[in-house]
Order: sequence, then C-alpha cells, then structure tokens
Amino acid sequence: MKLKIKKLGIKTGGHLVALLHEKNLQELDIVPGDRIEIKKGKKKYVAIVDSTNQETTIKKNEIGLFTELINGELKEKLTVEIERAKKPQSINAIKEKLDGKELTNEETKEIIKDLIENRLTEIETTYFIAGCYKNGMTLNESKYLTEAIVNGSKKLEFKGEKVVDKHCIGGVPSNRTTMVVVPIIATAGLLIPKTSTRSITSVAGTADTMEVLAPIKHTKEQIKAIVKKTNGCMVWGGTLDLASADDMLIKFERALSLDPQGILLASILAKKASVGAKYVLIDIPIGPQAKVKTKKEAKELKNKFIRLGKKLDIKVKVMFSDGSEPIGNGIGPALEARDVLLVLQNNGPKDLRKKSLKMAGMIMQMAGIKFAKLKAYKILRSGKAYEKMKEIIKAQGGNEHITPERIKLGQWTTKIKAKKTGRVIAINNKILTRIGKRTGAPNEKGAGIYLHKKKNQIVEKGQPLYTIYAEKEEKKDMAEQLAKENSGYTIK
Repeated sequence: MKLKIKKLGIKTGGHLVALLHEKNLQELDIVPGDRIEIKKGKKKYVAIVDSTNQETTIKKNEIGLFTELINGELKEKLTVEIERAKKPQSINAIKEKLDGKELTNEETKEIIKDLIENRLTEIETTYFIAGCYKNGMTLNESKYLTEAIVNGSKKLEFKGEKVVDKHCIGGVPSNRTTMVVVPIIATAGLLIPKTSTRSITSVAGTADTMEVLAPIKHTKEQIKAIVKKTNGCMVWGGTLDLASADDMLIKFERALSLDPQGILLASILAKKASVGAKYVLIDIPIGPQAKVKTKKEAKELKNKFIRLGKKLDIKVKVMFSDGSEPIGNGIGPALEARDVLLVLQNNGPKDLRKKSLKMAGMIMQMAGIKFAKLKAYKILRSGKAYEKMKEIIKAQGGNEHITPERIKLGQWTTKIKAKKTGRVIAINNKILTRIGKRTGAPNEKGAGIYLHKKKNQIVEKGQPLYTIYAEKEEKKDMAEQLAKENSGYTIK
C-alpha cells in the first residue's frame, strides 16, 4: 500500500508512531498497536500504528508521522510503501522471562537491540521489566544485559589512561559528593569522565547542580576534549547516547516504581563501562528512607556488584554510608552548588567534606596511588581541588570566577521552626524531598531547603530547623504549608 506522508509535529517522547486512517488499517488487516513497516528506497522503518477516522487529521491514503520519524529520508508529501510488519523475535524472550526462565546472551541482545531501535512497545518493555522484577535475574543475566547495553551505545575511550568512576545508588537528599570528589581525583592525575543524571524524583541530581556552575550538555567529542584538558568532567549523560538502552529502561522503571536489582546492577555498571572506567567505587547508603534499608541487604548487593564487576573486567569496591539524613546542608541545585564550592574552599558542611574525602581516598587507593587518603586530604586542603574545579567549569563553558556568594538563591524565603526544645533524633528524607519539590526545584535552580539542624543536635523551641527558598511566592507558600503539617524532624 502506498501512502503520502503528513507531518504531525508531535513528539511521542520515545517510540516510533505512525497515524493512519482507520479505512487503511482495515485494508492492511491491522489494529491500533500493531506494527507497520515503512519503506522509502532502501531504508525501512518499523513503527507502532494508531488510527483516526477524522478526515481533518489524516485522510485516507495519508500516513501521519510523529516527530521521531521525520528525518532525511521521510519528509512531508513524499509517498512511501506501507506493509504489515512481523512482531520482533524478542517478544518470545520477554514471555520466557515472565515465565521465570533464565535468558541467554543472544535473547538479551535481541531485547536490547529491539528496545534501542524502538521496535518494542511500551507495554512489551514494561513486561520485560516486570518479569525481571517478579522472577529476579541471575548474575549471568545481569552480565548479558550490561554488555548488551554497552555494545548498543556510544562509548568514550581513553587509551593508556587509568579511568575511574563512582556511583551512589541514591535515596539520600543532596549527597553531592561527586562534585567534590571529581576535582580531587582529577588533580591526582587520574581520569574521571563523570556522566550524571538529572533528577526525576529528588530535589536535585548532580547534573542539575553542576548546571548552576556550567553547561552540562556536550557532545562525545567535546567531553573527550574537556577530559583531555582537565582530567575530569561533570556532564549530563542524557545528551550522549551513552548506554541509551539503560535510559529507556529507567524511564519505565520510574513510571512503575519498580527497580529490579538485576537491572540496577546492569544499569550502573553499563554507564561506567561506557566511559571506559576500570576502577569503580559504589556508595550504598543505608537508612529507613534509603533504597537499601538494612546492612544485610547492603552486604548482599555489595557481593553482587563485586562479582558482576569481575565478569566485566571492572574492579569494583563498595562502601556503606549513613543514609538516615541528608549529606550537606543545601537541598536544591543552587544550595547544593554553594555547599560544594564552600567545601572546596575548606569551609562548608563537615559531613559532605568528610564523606567526599573518604571516597576520593578509596578511589585513588584502588587505582594504585600510595598514601591515597593523606594525598586526597592535602589536595583539598591546599586549594588545588578548588582550582581544578574552576578549570573544569571553564572547560565546560561556565564562569570560573563564580563564588558561593554569587550563586543566586530564590528570593522568597521562610523559616520552619522547632515546636519544642530537645535533641533531633531523626530526619525524614522523604518528607524533606516532598517539601523541596514543592519549592520548584530542580527546574527552578534557586529553590530548595537549607538545613540549620542535623541529627543529634540540640534545638531550642522557636529556633529554625531549616529555611525554605523559592523563586515564586506561591511555591514558597505551598512548601511552607506542607512543612507545617510535618516538618520531617523528630525532636525529643
């Protein structure tokens, strides 16, 4: 069947979708949700089909293409050949996973290949994640998945260099250790090309915070140049197509609030392998609102990380950390960026400084640097890490003269005060995250929360526990209302 292309000017946000008039669907003997093959010359594209009976939208013998399908070959008013497409073979493998069977290397490759090429529907991808969540994954399955993700994406390669990386599995507000660790490691002469994510559910991600100081969207070639010049970078991985299948899986995991451990392992190590890292430190925070609640869970996860690392020829070290309260005082992009610069200037939150130094020392030790912990301390104390941070900011296109005082915070503020005198015995991370999100962060960089009190500190009735910052008055009011209902602090 031959149809004329009509540009719809709408993005699907991922999958390739085509819109046909329902009469054409009947002629092709397909229904919405089926696949069609679009041919133009020697090129072939597989898309999920949707339908309409509205002539004003799509006429009979037209095919409406969403933005993801409009490219150099497929242009408006061109005529293309349409025929029914077969379902991908990987669907059989997804069914096997739902039945509890162990997937082979070839089956895993096929699933990831079809995912990257947008051959799987959202429902089919969801079933794959659900199968992994329900039935678990063997270590070999995680290895196959990691390799399939890495081989299906672009890579950063630094020949003859020691490349290191770090990752925190999350669940703790702020915790912006990366932005202190990277300049220390880079100063020590190791390469640390750090790609990070934006926040989805938290008040800020590393990418959101670094964006306060410098641009984070760079091409693969630009990143290589930045790292060659400074030994490090802090960029957003979303612009690079590094481990792209991983990003697609994460998108569906978050929608379902599912986080299959086998996919978590593969997801993290695939990101590290894609930048050529051979030494990786994994931080597992343990706490009541963290992803990992108990030491027992943490030990099991640690063992799997190390074993999977060996299978992938990556030396992995795992540390446990306190996930019972935020690390640092600022929660929100600008507030966290300010904390980072203060620590690099040998001021700022002591807990952020202490944890960052510990991590930097461990990474340097893994890579064979002698007296690593002492060297990390000296690099920070001397101011060399701060100078390196300014180099990285400049190399990424930012203003290297930025200082903590020049970082703009939200103009609307209010203090949340203690209702009684006592000791802070607990801080609820989830509640603080909800309040922080209400301020407008991370989209509004100056919004967030600044903590005045941490666990085990004494507070007098009427003293501020934290200050809320917002760029808009109504968001300040919304966050304040939520905080008054529950501050997130337990005082006894």
